Amino acid sequence: MAYDVLQPVADVALAHIQLLHQQSLGKSIRVHSAQGGFPELRGTQVAIIGICEQRNDRNHLGEALSFVEVRRAFYELFPGNWHATIADLGDIHQGETVEDTYFAVKSITEALVKASIVPLFLGGSQDLVYPMYRAYDGLEQMVNLVNVDSRFDMGDASQSIHNQSYVGKIIVDKPYNLFNYSNVGFQTYFNPQEEIDLMDKLHFDAYRLGNVTANLSSVEPVMRDADLVAIDMGAIKSCELSYKHSKTPNGFDGKEICAIARYAGISDRVSAFGIFEYKNDLQEETAAMLVAQMMWYFIEGVNFRAGENMDIEKGNFLTYQVPIEDEVLTFYKSDKTERWWIEIPFILGLNNKLKRRTLLPCTYQDYLDACNQSIPERWFKARKKNEI
Repeated sequence: MAYDVLQPVADVALAHIQLLHQQSLGKSIRVHSAQGGFPELRGTQVAIIGICEQRNDRNHLGEALSFVEVRRAFYELFPGNWHATIADLGDIHQGETVEDTYFAVKSITEALVKASIVPLFLGGSQDLVYPMYRAYDGLEQMVNLVNVDSRFDMGDASQSIHNQSYVGKIIVDKPYNLFNYSNVGFQTYFNPQEEIDLMDKLHFDAYRLGNVTANLSSVEPVMRDADLVAIDMGAIKSCELSYKHSKTPNGFDGKEICAIARYAGISDRVSAFGIFEYKNDLQEETAAMLVAQMMWYFIEGVNFRAGENMDIEKGNFLTYQVPIEDEVLTFYKSDKTERWWIEIPFILGLNNKLKRRTLLPCTYQDYLDACNQSIPERWFKARKKNEI
């Protein structure tokens, strides 16, 4: 069983539940405990899992990793106007090798996704996204990865994997399941020019921190098109975390990162989510509470998913066709949620990666721009990727 590697939630974290209000999350969550054993997963929507692995962190000094403070903070929160069933499955402890830990993460991710349960991972160094991505090998689908990070994390794929090169490994390692990689919140001075050029060459999407914070709703269609979402704590400004050793004066604030987590949760397509680069610190209470609130907002998003199936053949939308240059762009507006999509056409005779017509999430502004004869950049990049 894939779940056999999971260790129960620490008793010191569970003891905190006894002190909490009867309506708190800690009183309703299904918990993997030493006393009660592994919880029932039937009907579970989100499963929380800690990964105590950071040996591939380039700055790792051998310190241990614990999520006790995060769990305490999360358990004491109250659910909103929602009834999502949550399970805390405990922790994946370090394997004998990092590869052993990777295998455990891959197996658990695959098992939960197949069971239609969204894994919510707490890490650990962000290279752990690699085995999460590899879990989709057995699911036989192309994957859209969104990374909320100040860095692209491409690194040198010819070298050993670490937390700033795992995306490079995802790109070059077989089987090739990656359709799109989007970075949300990058800061130019943290990224070498060759990585910036490579993002453009591969038609990947990159959104600068300033542009995202100026229009946070622009993140929604990016998340709506994602299968796997990872948030690096390094994308958050240091003053929001109280990390003594963090050196990030610029980044998302607490309100913004929680909104982004909610956009990820509300996406019908996101099937795996993780928050990485968490560090234990003498002043970790603030950071732990922020992570707990990010988890809360993600789960609230999952609870309010629309279950929207944009089937071109069934017609549960309004269709708008916009002639532009030599193209006719087809937009769709949902009757149910009033969200917008744009069609990526299937072109006969080409090696189409997606093998069918595909709807790309977009915004009303993209439609207005097209009416003003401006092709949406995301559509252009998606079509180019589909034809490569």
